[in-house]
Amino acid sequence: MDKKTRMEELAREALKKGGFNGAWLYAENGQIVSKGALGFCDPQEKQPIAEDTIFQLASVSKQFTAAAVMLTVRRGLLGLEDKILKYFPELTAYENVTVRQLLTHTGGVPDYFGDADWFIRIWKEERRVPGNGEVPRFLCETKLKPDFAPGEKFSYSNTGYNLLALLVERLSGVPYEDFLQKNVFDPVGMGSTRCCHTRRDGVPFENYAQAIVLEDGKFVRDVDSKAVGDVIAFDGVNGDDYVYTNIFDMLAWDRALREGKVLTLEEQQIMYAPGKLLSGENAVYDEDEGMGYGFGWTVRRDEKLGLVVSHSGGMPGVSTWFERWIDADRVLVMLFNRDPLDYRAGMGAWDGLRAIAADREPKPIQTIEEIALPNPDKSKWESFCGKYEHPEDDDFIVDEVYLKDGELHAKAVDEDGVKLEFRLYPIGENEFGRKGGMLKLKFGDGCAMYNGFTCKKL
Repeated sequence: MDKKTRMEELAREALKKGGFNGAWLYAENGQIVSKGALGFCDPQEKQPIAEDTIFQLASVSKQFTAAAVMLTVRRGLLGLEDKILKYFPELTAYENVTVRQLLTHTGGVPDYFGDADWFIRIWKEERRVPGNGEVPRFLCETKLKPDFAPGEKFSYSNTGYNLLALLVERLSGVPYEDFLQKNVFDPVGMGSTRCCHTRRDGVPFENYAQAIVLEDGKFVRDVDSKAVGDVIAFDGVNGDDYVYTNIFDMLAWDRALREGKVLTLEEQQIMYAPGKLLSGENAVYDEDEGMGYGFGWTVRRDEKLGLVVSHSGGMPGVSTWFERWIDADRVLVMLFNRDPLDYRAGMGAWDGLRAIAADREPKPIQTIEEIALPNPDKSKWESFCGKYEHPEDDDFIVDEVYLKDGELHAKAVDEDGVKLEFRLYPIGENEFGRKGGMLKLKFGDGCAMYNGFTCKKL
């Protein structure tokens, strides 16, 4: 079976099992091998997704910020080893952080999600969405301390990319959105691509895929969800997100990079080199996949296919992926605009398309119901019920376990502070999974173990 057929069948299977809602494109040597669009642009399922539908890129946007920085460096307006204090004298807490370290997430600048309340407070109390120019003010007023000394570690920081976009804007003398349009999108021919703020300013596209969140068993727009603060209050920043595009424009971007149209091949080599820590080790983004982090790109080497650069993106209801095999001349784009009904089916689609693109065999698309034990021993289930303590540094908090209609359920709080209640499906001995995520919760000796933590029952 050829790649085109395999990708189409996998996407349709994932759609049937609640794990696909979006568009994909895969090309080799600049020629499209497989493409498609399945699902809907709206929670009412009235507007089908088309192949030219426009999606929010989320953090895939960071590569465009890195490109803008490299163009600013080329013009002699900025140096990679410049300390950011030169341009932001108020940020004395980060005086030794360099531009290069912002690009590689090795500067220790804390991520703004560490104090999201600052943005939400301005949005609610002042009835406005803070602009990107207020990010230095955010760092000063919250008095967030550096996560570590510059160059000591790797820690993903959206804030660092906000500062990079602000640097480009101030040094070029034009709004960041206009800089990208004039210097990147227009020269490449990305006619459907914009850096904009759809929630703050309105949607500028007719064929736009709304971000759709699964909440209390129903699909709702992100702006109507419990995560509304996260999606509106941050919609004024730049650099880390807020580029909107479609699968065809991303293919055009791939070809422009390969041809050196916007960035020279020498500049790209710099961007594809993993950042270095003070120890001399590479900045590691994903140890399991062997990914380092360059300038807006994760970087790894495939034994057969050579250099591979990529980036993922995620916001409530949004999941995106852009992967380029530099030596093998392949590219894969995946743009999703809705939470999956079953998270494992969604990951199966994601991993499966990547596997086919890399000449590997994809795993079957499976839901939590399909892997759950058909006749579990429930004799111990009542002993698992109760409230549990949780470590302070755990993002996802399982707070309570209880029985409902003969099945185990849990109450939890996710990384955005949203309260959740969900059923636990038995997937092993005293081990349970969740439909809306990859949670594996195992009980034993008055404890619950998940996310690498052991939590005692109170």
